[in-house]
Amino acid sequence: MSEAERDAILARVGALTEREHETMRWVIAGFLNKQIASEFGIAEKTVKVHRARVMHKMGVSSVAVLVRRCAIAGVQPVPERR
Repeated sequence: MSEAERDAILARVGALTEREHETMRWVIAGFLNKQIASEFGIAEKTVKVHRARVMHKMGVSSVAVLVRRCAIAGVQPVPERR
């Protein structure tokens, strides 16, 4: 991977809101939308909106690609359980 590609991924991560970034960390850890909603104290539909925005802003169509891009950017998933 070139430095330019890595910089582009880092720029995409930087474009996320704080809530989108936190949602992304839960998604790459493998949590379901309803689990994330419960943790955040919000509706599952709201999590779906955050998740869709993350996927769009990160330029991915699958969680597998999102996980790879997060690894490149150094974004860590949330721990197993808090």
